[in-house]
Amino acid sequence: MSEGDLRTRETAGVDSMTARRHVSVTLDTLDAETAALVRLAAVLAGGSEAEVRAELSEVNGGVDPIWVEEVILQTYLFAGFPRALNAARDWRRISGRLAPTPAEDGEGDVLDFVARGEATCATVYGEFYDRLRMNIRGLHPALDRWMITEGYGKVLGRPLLDLARRELCVVAACAIARQDRQLHSHLHGALNAGAAAGVVTAALHVVSPLIGDDDMRRYLGLWARVQGK
Repeated sequence: MSEGDLRTRETAGVDSMTARRHVSVTLDTLDAETAALVRLAAVLAGGSEAEVRAELSEVNGGVDPIWVEEVILQTYLFAGFPRALNAARDWRRISGRLAPTPAEDGEGDVLDFVARGEATCATVYGEFYDRLRMNIRGLHPALDRWMITEGYGKVLGRPLLDLARRELCVVAACAIARQDRQLHSHLHGALNAGAAAGVVTAALHVVSPLIGDDDMRRYLGLWARVQGK
């Protein structure tokens, strides 16, 4: 773990008790700990129960347990509550860690999930943010509210895992679920959140053994288009 990573973890989310937002992080290389987290995100979203347990055992002791728990929490956005609940149960048993108290979690002090959600979503989507909001409202205004408040405010806006690593994990979850449209958006999002292009490429290759060759070729083609190649 680098000194920079340590500083990031120490300062994330302490700027305001009412906001608790991400501290910007730039990822220039895909370190082993982050690669393991990305693979875990894919398995949580698409693996069997046995594969999930095996992957949780693999990361136990090798990946920051707070990062693991944050990826388990965000799994519910991309793979549903049943997978998130089952993974959390298995993680408690495998790791032996107790759940944080509400005070330790700290999210009860956040007064405005909408503002945090709007800020997080705007970072991920960049110049496409306004168009996204319009398009989602066109599907249903409730989906727009839930996307901002629940998705980006309450979950992806949590500061205990930086947004760049979160977006790499979202890429992994979308890839294994074959959700090409969302994958396209979050490939952009990973770049916008601070992951270098080479890091995103490496993250896709981490997921490659878990998906079919045809899917991987399609994703690499999609990624090339995102980069303008």
